[in-house]
Amino acid sequence: MAMTDEDKAWRASGALLSACAVDVGAAAEGWLNRLAHERRLSPKTREAYARDLAQVLLILTDHLGGRPDIAALATLTPADMRAVLAARRGTGAAPRSLVRLLAAARSFARHLEREGLGKVAPLSAVRAPKVPKGLPKPVSMDAARALSDPDSRAGEARAPWILARDAAVIALLYGAGLRISEALGLTAGQVPRDGAEGRLTVTGKGAKTRMVPLIAPVSQAIVDYVRLSPYGLQADGPLFRGAKGGPLSPRIVQLAVERMRGALGLPDSATPHALRHSFATHLLARGGDLRAIQELLGHASLSTTQIYTALDDTALMRAYRAAHPRA
Repeated sequence: MAMTDEDKAWRASGALLSACAVDVGAAAEGWLNRLAHERRLSPKTREAYARDLAQVLLILTDHLGGRPDIAALATLTPADMRAVLAARRGTGAAPRSLVRLLAAARSFARHLEREGLGKVAPLSAVRAPKVPKGLPKPVSMDAARALSDPDSRAGEARAPWILARDAAVIALLYGAGLRISEALGLTAGQVPRDGAEGRLTVTGKGAKTRMVPLIAPVSQAIVDYVRLSPYGLQADGPLFRGAKGGPLSPRIVQLAVERMRGALGLPDSATPHALRHSFATHLLARGGDLRAIQELLGHASLSTTQIYTALDDTALMRAYRAAHPRA
């Protein structure tokens, strides 16, 4: 049986606890529970945080000559934390990974202080590495339509229902701006079966829900898949099934897009997630409101959505001319 994201998160938690002194382990367990239940971080994020903190503690064990307890953590200096970052950098860790590692360590330090267990002051004195800013790479409107068209794969020796299934998933990524995990997390009872426009309740990061419009072409793609699917789709079961009837793996969708981009002559940056970027970029280019796009994407902060304005200077100039009194 495939391991779920939740299983992976708790496995990483176990690895973390095995790297801790007894009192640090007890505090780490409380921290992980807080991340899960109070901060409602996704299993993938919790898994990454647990791995990062375990790496910090393992490096400190070598650096200090023994597993640090809470008292030892309280005596750390900025030089000790810089040594941790240098050790990870020496293994080839990218700046983004170092930033996340430092974020995990700071989150744990805040938990210790909140619980009255001690203060690890050096963490706030260590500067995070600079991360090169990268812009999303959307695909063109024509390419996005081609990727979600089952006829683009007409030459493949695959069952029609599988081609329809992949087309429906891709249609959700581009037509509704869903993350691939959100699309594959849908149940059969969540979507209309008549091909009509409507709304869809999506569960995103941190178990937060949002409403997104389901336009007719996307709804029809789902109807076409359901009609051809050889499996009975129960209302509370997964909408998208793999070839053997189990939940569809994200890797299968990624491979389908890889095959299509080769056939369509698209760059390697044309990935399933790029379709979500394309959704936002194309809405902005057509005059979409940035706040509305933020809601549709499920971004917690507007600053996350604002990255798309760098991709579309035309939209910025249109907004300027429409709003500025001297424009």
